[in-house]
Amino acid sequence: MKAKIILFDIDGTLIKAGSAGTRSLNMAIEKLFGVKNICDTFSLQGCTDKTNFESAFINACGKKPSKKDIENITAEYLRLLPSQVSKSVKKGIYKKVKGINKLLSLLSKQKDVFIGLGTGNIKDGAFLKLKPSGLLKFFSFGGYGCDCHIRSNVLIKGVKRAEKLTGEKFAPKNVYIIGDTHKDIIAAKEAGYHSGIVFDGFGDKKLIMKNSPELIADDFSNLTPWLIWLGLKRDPKGIRRGTYVCPDTPIEHAHFGMTGMDLGDAELRLKKLRKIKNNK
Repeated sequence: MKAKIILFDIDGTLIKAGSAGTRSLNMAIEKLFGVKNICDTFSLQGCTDKTNFESAFINACGKKPSKKDIENITAEYLRLLPSQVSKSVKKGIYKKVKGINKLLSLLSKQKDVFIGLGTGNIKDGAFLKLKPSGLLKFFSFGGYGCDCHIRSNVLIKGVKRAEKLTGEKFAPKNVYIIGDTHKDIIAAKEAGYHSGIVFDGFGDKKLIMKNSPELIADDFSNLTPWLIWLGLKRDPKGIRRGTYVCPDTPIEHAHFGMTGMDLGDAELRLKKLRKIKNNK
């Protein structure tokens, strides 16, 4: 088996931190610039922290930030984040996505599978958010929101770090991205990587369907579709991989979701039935 890289988003994919990051950014902007609830003025969904910090400054101050401005926001955000994560934990609103422990434990035992992060969070913020989950032990590399504004470049950076760490070269066809928003899908496609989506995250479901990821699942409670998609398990029903997890259209997505059959296989069965009928 060819070695594979799997990069995981954090928020909505590995954990749900109870809006700890949003609260921290709101509080940082209020302290630095006197503007309350700045995150209500723009969408954070699927963006890198570089972009979010800049958007927060622009909406608060009406001009582009300097390098020093972003450094100040970052420092204040990181100062506030640990207490806000702890607050979420104490309130019981910090949660791991269902089944993620089991999936990561299984993947970590695979000889030719390397797991990393592909997240919009800045590196220190990513670690602070993940710390209470106990999941940090599974990740030794990643691409982070401090690497670049552009999410696809964040993913590419994660792959490059994996190559440096392992001494291997990974073709795009052997890189898998798991996230929860349409921006994770777009970034994966821009980089030439596979894309799988957790539907029970923070993403807009209509935008997710519109951008056609290769695999959609509510969470990781059923590992079978994830393992088939990753090429780590054979489909017991013998359904062809291309149509089972990589449907060509949203119609195939809907058809498979409702019937458990893909349109390609249904069409083949009809052809066989017609042939039998014509031979009688």
